[in-house]
Amino acid sequence: MRPIANTRTAAGIPTARLAVWWVLASEIVIFGGVLASYLMQRMGNPDWAAEAAATNVWIGAFNTFVLLTSSLSAVLAHHAAEHEQDGKKAARLLGLTILGGGIFLCVKGFEWYTEISHGMTIQSHPFWSFYYTAAGIHASHVIAGMILMAFVAKDAAKGLELHRVELVGIYWHFVDVVWIFLFPLLYIAK
Repeated sequence: MRPIANTRTAAGIPTARLAVWWVLASEIVIFGGVLASYLMQRMGNPDWAAEAAATNVWIGAFNTFVLLTSSLSAVLAHHAAEHEQDGKKAARLLGLTILGGGIFLCVKGFEWYTEISHGMTIQSHPFWSFYYTAAGIHASHVIAGMILMAFVAKDAAKGLELHRVELVGIYWHFVDVVWIFLFPLLYIAK
């Protein structure tokens, strides 16, 4: 009997991949609502530019580089699992992706510590409320992705469930795409 995750839908798409896309569709609703409300508030409040100017563009750019690099290792992990059938290599590459997520979170923690210690708290201005909310929701997704990757890497190292490497990679790419929207809105648009 084949596991249900490997069966195909009527459209010929593996059910596990379809499930990941459905999860991501619901996540788009969450992030879309946050970003749409942010944009509406931003356009109606010109004083937000002064608050946004206090964000550190270089830290945001570094974190963008880290996430994009971690996506590369996720792609290479998928290639190792699917084309080379090398679970150990896929697991090592997923480990690099997890490391990238950890670096992102450490940098984000340092950044938040610095901002909060300078009085830029969630209550100091509506911009900071949106900033911490949007970046916080994103950080929680980074953590979730790292946890999922750890479980997938553990199985992949044993040569088991290699199709899951692609699935966790799809999720990780979504996390990157969200950051690609957040970075210019929170850091660059002054």
